[in-house]
Amino acid sequence: MNPAGTARSASIDLVPNERMKLRVIEWKGRMPLPSAFRAAAERRAFNPAAERAAARILEDVRLRGDSAVAKWTAKLDGVKLTPSRFRVSRAEVARACRSVDRSFINAVERIMERVARFADAEKPRPLTIPSGHGGRLGEIFKPLDRVGIYVPGGSAPLASTVLMTAVFARAAGVPEIVACTPCSRNGTIAPELIYCLRRSGAEEIYRIGGPQAIGMMAYGTQTVKPVQKIVGPGGPFVTAAKRLVYGLVSLDLVAGPSEIAILADDSADPRLVAADLLSQCEHGSGEERALLVTDSRPLAEAVAIEIPRQTALLSRRDSVRRVTASGLLIVVVPDLASGMALCNAFAPEHFEIITRNPRRWLREVRCAGAVFLGPWSPESAGDYAAGPSHVLPTGGAAAMFSGLRTSDFMRRISFVEFTRRDLQSALPDIEAMGKAEGLDAHVRSARARFPEAGRP
Repeated sequence: MNPAGTARSASIDLVPNERMKLRVIEWKGRMPLPSAFRAAAERRAFNPAAERAAARILEDVRLRGDSAVAKWTAKLDGVKLTPSRFRVSRAEVARACRSVDRSFINAVERIMERVARFADAEKPRPLTIPSGHGGRLGEIFKPLDRVGIYVPGGSAPLASTVLMTAVFARAAGVPEIVACTPCSRNGTIAPELIYCLRRSGAEEIYRIGGPQAIGMMAYGTQTVKPVQKIVGPGGPFVTAAKRLVYGLVSLDLVAGPSEIAILADDSADPRLVAADLLSQCEHGSGEERALLVTDSRPLAEAVAIEIPRQTALLSRRDSVRRVTASGLLIVVVPDLASGMALCNAFAPEHFEIITRNPRRWLREVRCAGAVFLGPWSPESAGDYAAGPSHVLPTGGAAAMFSGLRTSDFMRRISFVEFTRRDLQSALPDIEAMGKAEGLDAHVRSARARFPEAGRP
């Protein structure tokens, strides 16, 4: 083995006349990160071309409103809509809800119960502490008034994203929930998605996607009121648009293609590890990332065999193969401590720990959007049913950002209730700081309350 961790490729038969190359590399730990790992971990959060295009669309929407939204929807999505058709009508919502299969409705109810229970449990509570001389200090939380949820469409309308966003907004007490999602060329939206939106509290549903949807929610148009915050994942152009309107509206986070990392020892089942890695390779952008880190060479080799076998069985195998060709990496490390260091450096969106004692390694996690412990906690459970939101930081942003939660739909407002003694005690500090900053009006406003101390 090269001490720098040179990549070693395993070439494995997939189907006749086709071969899939998987990269299995070794890393000794406390050495420079292997070049293959650095290449796999390099995920660009910013796309200059997408940002230029999004800026052009946003400016048009800002200046011309509905007509610009209609123009760009026709140009980019091939859908001709008048402003009166932007919003999904009540009749359409009713028809969609009636057409949804009962088994899906039952699943939604169970998922919503779990998500709502978690969202309410993590809801921030008011805080009050004594000031020291009879007064109080604290903070209160109030829901935002109007939020916008972007739900990706494309090849996979993400109904689950509705539940992982709108349910948290509703738990926070947001009175107005707006949703935008791309429609098909004939103007329709998947009925399952409409059902989830309506059931989770979205009163306004717009069949608009892309940067024009972000502009419509951020700026408002002749027919749509602006929102205070925009949440939800999207492709590179939607992500760029969200970045560009930040400050005018609040955002959840800037999320890119999905990713997963797995830390496993020889107790892990290679079939399950392979299945979990592939679960994040099928989204379709080709930029997804999947990383397996293990201290077991036999497990690494078994997973490398399972990946192509299972890929051949998937309906989205073409999308999966694009990712496994360049975005899937298997790293063998000398021990799990070294493996954890590598995973923290990767800062994955989804992080599975499949070891004999996963809770022991949870204590060592520093950078991850969400962690899944043990063989019975696949990442798909988090995507669809567990409770915490699946809207998570990607592209290494888990090193500094966290996933969506109830407090993201609330304002935190601090308060100060001093007594005379509190202010008198703090007056020398106020005077010292005001003098240092040259802001004598600040000092006067406090000193004026104590005329016996001298002229204010």
